[in-house]
Amino acid sequence: MNIEAKSASVDGGRGLKPRPGRRKFSRTRLNDLFAGYGFTLPSAFVLFIFTLGPALVAFYLSFFSWSLLNHMHFVGLANFWGILHYSVFWIAVRNSVLFACVVVPVQTVIALALAVLLNQNMPARGFFRLAFYFPSISSSAVITIIFMWMFNQLGLVNSFLSWLGISGPDWLGSPHFALPTIMILNIWTTAGTFMIIFLAGLQAIPVSYIEAAAVDGATGWHTFRRITLPLLRTTLFFIVVMGVIGTLQMFDQSFIMSGGSGGPLHSTTTVVLLIYNFIFAYGNVGYGAAATVLWFIFILGATLATNKWLGQTVDY
Repeated sequence: MNIEAKSASVDGGRGLKPRPGRRKFSRTRLNDLFAGYGFTLPSAFVLFIFTLGPALVAFYLSFFSWSLLNHMHFVGLANFWGILHYSVFWIAVRNSVLFACVVVPVQTVIALALAVLLNQNMPARGFFRLAFYFPSISSSAVITIIFMWMFNQLGLVNSFLSWLGISGPDWLGSPHFALPTIMILNIWTTAGTFMIIFLAGLQAIPVSYIEAAAVDGATGWHTFRRITLPLLRTTLFFIVVMGVIGTLQMFDQSFIMSGGSGGPLHSTTTVVLLIYNFIFAYGNVGYGAAATVLWFIFILGATLATNKWLGQTVDY
């Protein structure tokens, strides 16, 4: 029996010919695959060059002693050991964590309250949305300089307090008020962005859920607490994660307000500002890279903890 007869006997005389559409489907699938990689390749390249690449270089430099002028010397874990025994580093960690613990909840609550308010059918709704969102798209440096003028000892805020018979403090020169001033600045500039995100989440909630709750006799507060807020969990998770990452990486406001020193008395020194000073002010690239690696691990842990707390979705 020849090969053709054997193949005919195996498949019942139908032959072992491939299905007509199989090759065409594979070619289409291959074309889609190449097209997908072609569209994502530029973004992936930029991500590697400006994000992943510098991160790998920082990890590599954390094991070396280098001042940008001399030759690099391998020191192993000595940089990490020196960072962990550097008192200013722990002051910067405390300032950064305190900054995040205050700013993230306050800006999230304010953004949610503004979103709920501006989601109602009220006059001049578009104007108020633009007014609250405008600080978010303004230059951070310009907004910081404006706040420095407002919170100056002879500035607008203390002038207003003097009209009320209150002697205003030296906001930027006092170690007790310098960091809270930056907190106020950060909350004011970021609440508008998160308000827009909350608005998108509110408008994605089906109206039928709200109407069904009203038919069942639920009050506005119970509807918000039992229906609106759980369905905003995904949006809330995104906002909290972005807020945590952003506040723990705060640099520009502290740098401008303190002139790069992190003063007074290191009260506005954040970890990112300290990393900048390690490299460009103190000329110790190894310490700066080691602090970067340690802070990356901390931020990653904070993000994972937030994911465990808010990452689960709620379905009705």
